[in-house]
Amino acid sequence: MGRVLVARLDSMGDVLLAGPAVRAVAHGRRPDGSAPNHVVMLCGRQGEAAAGLLPGAAETYTWDSPWIMNPAPKMTGPHAERLMEYVRHSRITEAVILTSFHQSPLPLALLLRLAGVERITGASTDYAGSLLDVRLKPGEDFPEDQPEAERALGIAEAAGFGLPAGDDGRLHVKAVPDVTDLVGEEPYVVVHPGAAVPARAWPPLHHAAAVELLEGSGHRVVVTGGPGETSLTATVAGPSALDLGGRTDLHLLAGVMAGAEAVVTGNTGPAHLAAAVGTPVACLFSPVVPAVRWAPYGVPLELLGDQNAPCRMTRARICPVPGHPCLDSVSPEDVVAAVERLIGGVSSFSTHVSTRRKARNR
Repeated sequence: MGRVLVARLDSMGDVLLAGPAVRAVAHGRRPDGSAPNHVVMLCGRQGEAAAGLLPGAAETYTWDSPWIMNPAPKMTGPHAERLMEYVRHSRITEAVILTSFHQSPLPLALLLRLAGVERITGASTDYAGSLLDVRLKPGEDFPEDQPEAERALGIAEAAGFGLPAGDDGRLHVKAVPDVTDLVGEEPYVVVHPGAAVPARAWPPLHHAAAVELLEGSGHRVVVTGGPGETSLTATVAGPSALDLGGRTDLHLLAGVMAGAEAVVTGNTGPAHLAAAVGTPVACLFSPVVPAVRWAPYGVPLELLGDQNAPCRMTRARICPVPGHPCLDSVSPEDVVAAVERLIGGVSSFSTHVSTRRKARNR
C-alpha cells in the first residue's frame, strides 16, 4: 500500500469539493493493478474539519500555506521545515496537488521535492521544470470552465488514479450523525445566513423576512451558524424559528443539513456540505467567482443572484459595487419560491458530465 499525499490548502468548501479526487487516490487502482493507497490529506486550518469528514482520507496534516491563506502566515525557514520534516518522516513517496485556476502548485511542489517526494502531479499554467512529474496545462489538457470537483478529479486521474467501480463521483462525507435531539422529528428547511466574506452575504433582514415567509407557507425553519454568528442567527431566526447558531460543529452541521428538505445558503462552505449530504440547495450566489466552477455540485439546485452583475469574476472579498446589486436584487419571495421548487422536485439538477481529457506527462 502506497502513502500518497493529497493537498488542498484553502477553505472548507474547497476541501469538500476535493472529495471525489481523494476517493480516487484512496480506492482507485492504477492501470498496473497496484493496491489502494493510504491517503494523507494536507490542508490549512480552515479546511481541517472538512478533511476529517472525507471518505478515503486516512490521515490529515494541517499546515497553513503562505501563498494560499488570507491573511497569510510568514514564510520562514522553520515554517517550511515543519512541513518537510513531516513529509520525510511519513514515508510519503507521491503527491497530488489540487488547486483552483488562480493558484499555482509549484511552491508546494518545491517543498515536497526537497522533502524527498518522488512523484508529483499538478495543474500549472507556468512551466514546471522538474517540480512536476505529471503536469496538466489548464485550458489545453482540460477546460477552465468546469466544476471544481471535476477539475480535482481530473488531476487525480492524470496521476493514474480513477474512481472505483460503483462510485458516482459526487461529494460525500463519512457517517452522518443522528441529530433528532437537536432538530426534532418534523420536516424542516435550513437557512444558513453566514458567509465567509462580505461580498457573498445576503442582508440579515432579507434572511429574516425569508424565514417569516417560509414559516407562513407552513415550513419549519432551522437557522444555523458558527460560534461567531450567534447574533446573526438570532436576528434571522426571530421568535419562532429554531436557532442553532454556535451549537453545531461541522460534523453535527452535516447531520442537520442531511435531515433538511432544502438548504438556503450563500456560495460558502455550508453549500458544499449540503451537497455532500445530498440535500437540495437554494444558493444565493455572488458571481465574484464563477458558478460553473463553484456552485453546489451534484444536487438539485436553485441558483439565485445576478450572475452578470458588475462584480462578476472579481474574486472580491468586499463588494466593489455600491448597493451590492448581485444579491440585494434577490427578494425574500424569490427565495421562498426557490425552496418550493426544490421541495416539489421541479428544479434543475447539477450534473457532472465528464469533459476531461487525458493528461500529458511533461
